[in-house]
Parts: sequence; structure tokens; C-alpha cells
Amino acid sequence: MRSNRPNRRIRRAAVHTFTFLLLLPLWISPAWATSVFFQTPFGVVEVDLFEETTPLTVANFLQYVNDGDYENSFIHRSVPGFIVQGGGFTFLNGTVTPVPADPPVINEPALSNIRGTIAMAKQPDDPNSATSQWFFNLADNSDELDNQNGGFIVFGQVVGDGMAIIDQIADLDIWNAGAPFNEIPLIDYAGSGAIAKEELVNITISTEAPVFTMNAGMNDAWFNPDTAGQGFFVMVFPEIERVFLAWFTYDTDRPDASIEANLGDPGHRWLTAFGSYAGNSASLEIEITEGGIFDSGDPATSQSADGTIDIEFSDCENGMITYDIPSVNRQGMIPIQRITLDNVALCEELAFP
Repeated sequence: MRSNRPNRRIRRAAVHTFTFLLLLPLWISPAWATSVFFQTPFGVVEVDLFEETTPLTVANFLQYVNDGDYENSFIHRSVPGFIVQGGGFTFLNGTVTPVPADPPVINEPALSNIRGTIAMAKQPDDPNSATSQWFFNLADNSDELDNQNGGFIVFGQVVGDGMAIIDQIADLDIWNAGAPFNEIPLIDYAGSGAIAKEELVNITISTEAPVFTMNAGMNDAWFNPDTAGQGFFVMVFPEIERVFLAWFTYDTDRPDASIEANLGDPGHRWLTAFGSYAGNSASLEIEITEGGIFDSGDPATSQSADGTIDIEFSDCENGMITYDIPSVNRQGMIPIQRITLDNVALCEELAFP
């Protein structure tokens, strides 16, 4: 099987004049109208498509996207400092299947293969052979790819901080799983045995921006980075689309009764909240627990409703809590971050269902 890929050639060192360096393109700025979103285990990569400059290539690519051909696909090739490539294969129920190929697209060489661009892969010695496979340029590959095989067709460009995610993929260990997977990047692969789905760099491509969704990977202790002394424990139950939150402090000994507490009994502030979530936000009903001291059942505790808490997460590491507690006339907003990062990878994998 001949590989549907750009070839990397060894380049001789060259001396460029200062004038020539000034003419090198630092960024491509053609017109575009459509964005697509690559969901990866490390986050979402947004790509703007150059549909006015390369209309046939963009239409070809969007046909695969809209047909769902990239569902359950994965990055199957990574060459450090050069490219990462996908769009050729899917993995479902333990089986690798080639993406069904539509008719090849006519070559449209117009833009340069610089870092951050996406281009179509082709069969060797056939300029008009691009079908489903694409690759991200990790570096300025214009010297190698702009003229090779009729020129590799750049049809889009990563925007925002998406290249940081592509670089994470490029930094993964690369394994030889036999052609055409002899340069496949894998996540935490042990080095032997069958490759599991979660060890692949799974890719889903959509024309709609994915909505971050709360998930079980967010089950963790969170704290207020502004004070470093105010914390919460969050539990997400995806099966029933509910969230539990605990916000509490305890003193070891019960303070003197003359000490006034802003909330709850002296030495004891214990709030819990429970409610439903949708997407990245949740609305919870607060219950305050009164009575009791640390490591003792005396006095007995009691619970009563006492306000609301809204949570909104911007990603797997940051969020905002908005609270309203009528009994003490307290309202406010508290930024929260994870105390540890152990569950971030799981959260990012589950965040875009």
C-alpha cells in the first residue's frame, strides 16, 4: 500500500539575504468564511478554511466532515518538527477501517505550507490525488512542500491557541505499529499488546463549535486562588445530569458561645448544594447544616434550605461560583481552580461528547 503522505527530504543548508527574509510570509491572510473544530483528547483546535482561495479543496474537505466520515478517526502519523497527519482511518469496536474515499480533488496550489496551516495529503507523483487525508504543518515546510508533487494544497489555518494543542500531539511518543502506522503517536501506550482506543489521538471534526460539558473528570477539590483558603468539593453525576457541591469548614473545638458567626454555628460552616446541569453550567439549591463539631455526634445536626449556587466552568481547570445566601444577606462570586491536576486529562476527554 502506497502511503498517502507528503515526503520529507533532507535539505541542504542555504544562505538567505536579509532582503529575502523580509519577503518571507509570516502569516497567511487570504479570505475565509468557514471555521471547523477539531476535537482532540487535549482540547479543541479551531481552523479557518480558505474557501475563496481553495474552493474545490474546502468543498471536498467539508463533504467528509458533513458526511461524518471523520467520526472516530485518529492521527495516524507524526513526524517531529514536520507534520502530524490524520483523516485516513477510523477506529471503532476494536477495528481499524479506512475512511471511504470520495473522488480526488483537482490540485489548487496557491498558499504556502508554513507553520499552523493545514494541507491535503496526496498519493506520490499524482498532484490531483487528494481525497480524505490532511496534515498540520508543525514548521515552515514551504521549501519542501510548496513545489513537491505539484504543491501540497494549503486550505486552512489554525487560529487562537490551537497550535499549542497540535504541539502536544506532536510531542507524544511515536510507535511503529506496521505500515501504514509505522509513525503513529500514542497516549500512554505500554509498548506491547493491542492498541486501545483511549491510547489513540482520536479526532472528531465539526462545523459547529463544541459546547464544553461538565463531566465526571471534574470530580475534584477546587479552591479560590484569590485567597487560597476557601475550598469546594464538586461531584458530577452524568447518568442523572446532577451536580453535588460541598462548601464547609470545621474547627476542632467548639468556640465560646459569645463568638458571632457570619454563617452557621460558631466554628462550623457547612453548606451543601445539589442540582441539575446543562453544558458547562449548573444551578444548585443550598442546604445549610447546623449543629455538630468535628469528630463528635453532639450536638445533633439539622439541615435547612438556604439559597442558591450557580457554577459555570470555562474549561477543565477554571470556573466561577455565584452564590446567594438570604439568611445572612450574602451574595458574591468566587473564582475556582483545581487543587490538583490529576483528572484534567479525563475531563478533557469527556468534555465534548
